[in-house]
Amino acid sequence: MTEQTYVELSNGAKIPQFGLGVYMINGDNATEKAISEALKLGYRHIDTAHAYQNERGVGEAIKKSGLDRDDVWITSKLWPSDYGEEETPKAIDKMLNRLQTDYIDLLLLHQQFGDYVGAWKAMEKALAEGKVRSIGISNFDGERLDDLLEVASVKPQVMQVELHPYYQQEALKEKMKPYGTKFESWYPLGHGDSALINEPIFTQLAEKYGKTNVQVILRWHIQKGNIVFPKTTNPQHMKNNIDIFDFALTDDEMKQIDALDKSKRYFNVPLAQQKAMFESFTPAD
Repeated sequence: MTEQTYVELSNGAKIPQFGLGVYMINGDNATEKAISEALKLGYRHIDTAHAYQNERGVGEAIKKSGLDRDDVWITSKLWPSDYGEEETPKAIDKMLNRLQTDYIDLLLLHQQFGDYVGAWKAMEKALAEGKVRSIGISNFDGERLDDLLEVASVKPQVMQVELHPYYQQEALKEKMKPYGTKFESWYPLGHGDSALINEPIFTQLAEKYGKTNVQVILRWHIQKGNIVFPKTTNPQHMKNNIDIFDFALTDDEMKQIDALDKSKRYFNVPLAQQKAMFESFTPAD
């Protein structure tokens, strides 16, 4: 069993720092199969979303695993069509039903559009009721982030954003530092960009530690305090990805990787286009 590390959230909850993302795993059967394999390998954090349309597969895999529910951390996300003080409680109940669970460890607002203020108020209520144990946001920035922070009685415990060695989100981390917000990374490997993965520093360190370039990048995330969940359905890749807890990068090596930051994003869709794209989609129940 791989030794897992944890990050403590502002509410005292301890979230497994490494997990499996199921974005673009098509369908519940494929999702269930992937998660079942991951759980056998020691994964204890699954990141899903209503918009991924595979929450039922997540719930089924965890149910069949034989693991105690408290031993597996489930993160899911509400889509803008779920937002609103009246709509969000119903959406949360449907999510609990799809996941076959009494509570969600971490619930995020998936995108910064729609009635996110109303949704956040409803999430705070769900938190108080115990239906949700931690709450946070995904892909928020600028005025929309400021709006939410102004009205939030409970500040976001987690922020999930694009985050990798080319785009380290230091300014956003500094902004959220007073609230104790922890960061989760999507595109932890820069969308699989070979230029990033094959940076000389990663090749050099991979050779030194007997690891792959990808494992070095994932180890950097762990030591930075980022929460990561690279997506794969390949059992060998799953095994390789989580095999990063038996070595540690030195402070100097971490600084060399930090120096790669060049504010390069891979998701560059203009805000207006994002709004039209995200608000036009309503995931099925």
